[in-house]
Amino acid sequence: MPKNRFTEFEVESMEAEQRLDVFLAQKMLDQHSRSHLQKMIKNGAVLVDGKNVTPHHLVKEGEKVRVEKLDMPVEDLPAEAISLDIVYEDDDCLVVNKAAGMVVHPAHGNPRHTLVNALLFHVQSLGNAEDKVRPGIVHRLDKDTSGLLVVAKNDYAHAKLAFQFKEHTIDRVYNAIVRGVVQHDEGVCEEPVGRAFLNRKKVVIRPSGGKDAVTFFRVLKRFPNATFVEIRPKTGRTHQIRVHFAYMGHPVLGDALYGVQFPPIKRQALHALSLGFEQPRTKKWIHLTSELPEDMQGLLRFLETHP
Repeated sequence: MPKNRFTEFEVESMEAEQRLDVFLAQKMLDQHSRSHLQKMIKNGAVLVDGKNVTPHHLVKEGEKVRVEKLDMPVEDLPAEAISLDIVYEDDDCLVVNKAAGMVVHPAHGNPRHTLVNALLFHVQSLGNAEDKVRPGIVHRLDKDTSGLLVVAKNDYAHAKLAFQFKEHTIDRVYNAIVRGVVQHDEGVCEEPVGRAFLNRKKVVIRPSGGKDAVTFFRVLKRFPNATFVEIRPKTGRTHQIRVHFAYMGHPVLGDALYGVQFPPIKRQALHALSLGFEQPRTKKWIHLTSELPEDMQGLLRFLETHP
């Protein structure tokens, strides 16, 4: 089985003695249902330390579980005529100002109506086309995070952009409105993050075994019970900004997963404001900015008038 054709997990001490199908369901909730995982195990698409086992196999600490990546058939990934706000485009890449509520690529529970479906309608080709689920995608924004996202239109651009993200040379600035008054004018959070053991959709601070995560921030404006901040993440871990600010006691307003819902806004108040990167072929520096969405502007107005 070629290296890039599977996902591998190592069983940690706190995860031991679970049924294999339960263990994988917690790891891959966004990709496969438990019943589908049971079928994959029975069909030999899952190996434990290189061996076929049954779904009720009890995993042990240190065991390596490999899950074959099953691409979605191309006919199940249709092009859809969904409106996109494309703010930049050349022969190698394009930048989309993603609306809140749009999922970036198909996954279990969201097979259609994603950014990838829309891109397949609007452009002739996308980079890394062998990836039938995430063609062109080199980074992601959460469903309810709005803002700028760069997409690769060919394999060359995909590789070059992916390298820039890996080396942290991409310049990204976010705006967020968080709960409470942030005391320091600027600061940094460097707590490692990783998936929660019991809820795989959630990311938590994990001082031991987590992935490095660095988030710089500065205060733009303080309100009696909230703060408007500018954020520059050095790394791009899943939910990084939301988890770091929740850890600091200032969850993003409207973020029901890491804080609480906030009626004046229907989603987390987080926006990818600007994006800077090196054009893959010309090496020219491209820097783009977007406006703060109307719902976040409305939230700022609400905070001004409701101390």
